[in-house]
Amino acid sequence: MKKVAFYTLGCKLNFSETSTISRKFEEKGYRKVAFSDSPDIYIINTCSVTENADKKCKKVVKEARKINADAYVAIIGCYAQLKPREISEIPGVDAVLGAAEKFRLIELLDGFVKTPEAKVLASEIKEATVFNNAYSINDRTRTFLKVQDGCNYHCAFCTIPLARGKSRSDSIENIIRSAEEIAATDVKEIVLTGVNIGDFGIQEGRREERFLDLVKAIDQVQGIDRIRISSIEPNLLTNETIDYVSKSNRFVPHFHVPLQSGNNKILRKMRRRYLRELYEDRVSKIKTLMPHCCIGVDVIVGFPGETHDDFLETYHFLNELPVSYLHVFTYSERANTRAAEMDDAVPMKERQERSKMLRSLSEKKKRLFYEESLGQTATVLFEDDVADGMMQGFTENYVRVTAKYDPMLINELKTVGLKSINDKGLVEVEEAELVFESH
Repeated sequence: MKKVAFYTLGCKLNFSETSTISRKFEEKGYRKVAFSDSPDIYIINTCSVTENADKKCKKVVKEARKINADAYVAIIGCYAQLKPREISEIPGVDAVLGAAEKFRLIELLDGFVKTPEAKVLASEIKEATVFNNAYSINDRTRTFLKVQDGCNYHCAFCTIPLARGKSRSDSIENIIRSAEEIAATDVKEIVLTGVNIGDFGIQEGRREERFLDLVKAIDQVQGIDRIRISSIEPNLLTNETIDYVSKSNRFVPHFHVPLQSGNNKILRKMRRRYLRELYEDRVSKIKTLMPHCCIGVDVIVGFPGETHDDFLETYHFLNELPVSYLHVFTYSERANTRAAEMDDAVPMKERQERSKMLRSLSEKKKRLFYEESLGQTATVLFEDDVADGMMQGFTENYVRVTAKYDPMLINELKTVGLKSINDKGLVEVEEAELVFESH
């Protein structure tokens, strides 16, 4: 029985796909093992959102070779689609599979026998037209359920349409079937994920269903306590969806809504499909209906042509918005994107300074959001994440909580009192309340 190990770089969508591919291996008789357990085969699922993600792939391959120099190493994912030839030249790589091939790698690599040169099986991205159902299971307390793939938007900085192809979705009927399979396990929370999930509903090039229809349908699945929406574009997060989530018992009060810039000139250069006024309106709508809702934000600093004043406009815009945390990306040039050809590049040192300022702002925002939760009760889903005798979990509105380790709490939803914030920025709970709930 050959041993296989997996390593995933990047987003929740990648995690859902890695988990599904790993189950295919187990169905074929392979034994899934840890990365360090000297496997016969390594499958590395890559990301390529930034240049740093590419470097991470090379490092993982290097580590795999240290553990077992004779192991078969196959690379899949976004980086594999964008630069297959480049990856095939990395020492130790035996195969590279593109977006249209990765779900068929067991058949395509037939026995995983090494050859003198790495195999490159990567079609043109226009060939990636099939939606491959995927969800993670047994990897984390939460399950990532893939509902959509690809993107029809062509933002100036983004390689995702080149790496994943056009927008396409599963049917609501199939997604509900997957959700019911998940509900039959002991999973308590599902995270809906995709590349551009607000664009859900396109099948074979035609819009057949809508994201709101999916939200309403999956809300009826019995056996799942929580449903969380992953990143959704502001122009696709409709008032109807916000209204529905605010009244749902299963959908949690947490949205992650990419902004990228708080300056309209830069938003237009980025080819985003909204202006800051619409973003502000969406945040206001959410907070009016769900004052305790957590709102996360993606923002890019140092985009070509972004002046210091443009950046300050973004900084002040975010400072005044009632958002909860920021994911800050330092702009990096990506091949075959419009932004890479633009003039007025921002010096890297300036990009890094701006990034540092926004990360500091994010910490302040998160601290304020956590402080506002103190003295309240919340439901926490505790995870198998134990260190130094302490365990962690998340409230429904995404406050990270810590408590003394108790094996009975893992993968359990417990109502707790939120007491204080420790020196690691985690919210501590009222111990008496926790003991009462757990026994």
